[in-house]
Amino acid sequence: MRYDKDDRESKNIEDNRGRGGGFRFPGSGGGRRGMRIPIGGKGGMSLTSLLIIGGLMLLFGLNPLELLTGSGGGGFNLPQMPQSGGKVQRRTTQEIPGLPGSRSGSQDGTPSSDEAGVFVKRVLADTEDVWNRVFNTFNKKYREPRLVMFTGRTPTACGTGSAAAGPFYCPADEKIYIDLAFFEQLKRQFKAPGDFAQAYVIAHEVGHHIQKQLGIADKVQGMKQRMSKKQSNALQVRMELQADCLAGVWANINNQLNNRLEPGDIDEGLNAASQIGDDMIQRRTQGYVVPDAFTHGSAAQRTRWFKKGYSAGKMQVCDTFSTDDV
Repeated sequence: MRYDKDDRESKNIEDNRGRGGGFRFPGSGGGRRGMRIPIGGKGGMSLTSLLIIGGLMLLFGLNPLELLTGSGGGGFNLPQMPQSGGKVQRRTTQEIPGLPGSRSGSQDGTPSSDEAGVFVKRVLADTEDVWNRVFNTFNKKYREPRLVMFTGRTPTACGTGSAAAGPFYCPADEKIYIDLAFFEQLKRQFKAPGDFAQAYVIAHEVGHHIQKQLGIADKVQGMKQRMSKKQSNALQVRMELQADCLAGVWANINNQLNNRLEPGDIDEGLNAASQIGDDMIQRRTQGYVVPDAFTHGSAAQRTRWFKKGYSAGKMQVCDTFSTDDV
């Protein structure tokens, strides 16, 4: 990704590194009811459940973002971009300068030392640029989430957060939590190196914050409490895939606003989405796949929805709830 020393860093950061225990390589744990990156997914859901939540997803249909605007209106309609690579002309509804720079960090794109912290702040700033403009298009204010960098364990409004659970979003306090040692795990254990792989992780968690603001997160949580474990997992898969799609939308619009992408970046994101698919994690950790235990989606599902959001650059393509083709 193209960043240089003059690029803005988000101020919505709480740096609590060094105040917790050491990083542990994965398992379970983490903030209760938080929305985390590296966990596995599940099968389909009943037609009844689809019909119930289908009403909510009108915001992604012919009248997109109705829930956001309160009165309907058009989508955030920036021109479609190519799938990957190449220099893209910056286009925006509100002109801002692009700030191309040199690739930071090590040769494989992994930030080192506190470059990782600076990188996180810059990516979060880019999410603020994009989503503030999207919400502004519909005359609504975007509540920017805060991001907490921690070490080992940390208190959250969703319970005690653990590095072993990976990055997660807590809807109760609207904060994203990440132990930056996860980036090393992403590179070495999950075979997903590169700066854009890390940006995808952050953008995915911000996607959950968008769901919270749109009312989707609360609606889904209420439905899950009335469902069986199997149905609940299936619904959670759709939540996670929508966050992947929103991360793709962000990547598209961010490049149009800030000219961030370099050749290979989108491939890094797609690889990361694949490597943390539930089937891949289950094969890695237990040697076999249990689809009914999925909670985030398969590698194929995660890459497909990220690519779908990126290709369109429009939120209304991210309707993972009313489609049978998850």
